Amino acid sequence: MAGRYRSPLTWDDVTPRSLYLNRRQIMAGSGALLGAGLIGGRAQAQDLQPNSWEEITNYNNFYEFGTGKDDPARNAHMMTTEPWSIQIDGLVDNPGTYSFAEIMEGMTVEERIYRLRCVEAWSMVVPWNGFELADLLERVGVQAGARYVAFETLNRPEEMPGLRFPVLEWPYREGLRLDEAMHPLTILATGLYGEPMPNQNGAPIRLVVPWKYGFKSIKSIVRITLTEEQPPASWNMAQPREYGFYSNVNPNVDHPRWSQATERRIGGGLFATRQDTLMFNGYEDEVAGLYEGMDLAEFF
Repeated sequence: MAGRYRSPLTWDDVTPRSLYLNRRQIMAGSGALLGAGLIGGRAQAQDLQPNSWEEITNYNNFYEFGTGKDDPARNAHMMTTEPWSIQIDGLVDNPGTYSFAEIMEGMTVEERIYRLRCVEAWSMVVPWNGFELADLLERVGVQAGARYVAFETLNRPEEMPGLRFPVLEWPYREGLRLDEAMHPLTILATGLYGEPMPNQNGAPIRLVVPWKYGFKSIKSIVRITLTEEQPPASWNMAQPREYGFYSNVNPNVDHPRWSQATERRIGGGLFATRQDTLMFNGYEDEVAGLYEGMDLAEFF
C-alpha cells in the first residue's frame, strides 16, 4: 500500500544524475516533485551536502565483486540480471519462485530519499525507487507462526569474482524481525534517481532498511524465507562480537574497533568535519517503538 511514509529529505539533500544541472534547475525539479505529492516535508535541520550519482554508484561494499570500494563498479557488469527470479518460501500461504516481472506486477513504485549509514562510519543520502516489503509479504500471505524474514543474495561465482575468496560464508544472508520487515520504512528498491538499479548497487532488487547499518540492506536478492527462528546473518555469523543481528544505527554503542558517535559524509571533501550520528540514523520517531524495553547495547 503506497504512501504510508513521507520522507523528511528532499531533492535539496541529493544531486540528480545529470551533474550538469545547476542548483536552480535542481530546485525547480524539487518543486515539481513536491507539487505532485511524491515527496513531502522539508529536510531536517542539518548540514547535508549533496551526493552525486557517481559517488553512490562508485563507492560501495558488495564483497561478491571484491573488497575495494571501487571493485563493485569495476566488476559488477559481469552479473546477469535478466531473467531474474526470487524464491519465496517458509511460512507463507503462496510459496513459489516468482519472476521479477511477477513481483513487480501491481506494485506502486515510490521515491524514497533515505540516509544511508555504513557500519564503517561513513554515510550518504540516496534517492531510492522501490516499494514497501510489506506489500510483497502481504501478497504471498504471512502465516501465524512467522516471526522473522530471511534473505539470500545471488551466489554465482562465474559472474561474481569475489565469491572465490572466503571473506564470508557464501551466499550472503541477512534477516529481519517480522515487525521490522513490515514497517513502512522498509522497502525493496529497484532503482535510484528514477533509473533501474545499477548492478553494483544490488540490481535488480535489494532491501533498504534506513535505520540500520548498510550491510543489513542485502543486495541482489534471490530468496526470501519466512521463519519462526531467527535466521543466520552473514556478518553476525562471521564476527558476532562486532556485528549484532539487529545492527541498528546507534551512536551510543561503538564498534569494538571504532566509535559510532560520528560519521564521514561521502562527498564532503578533504577538509569536511565529521557529523554527529543520529540515533536510528535519524528515524528514531518512526522506529524506536519497535525496540521498547530492549537493551540496545545487549541487542546491538
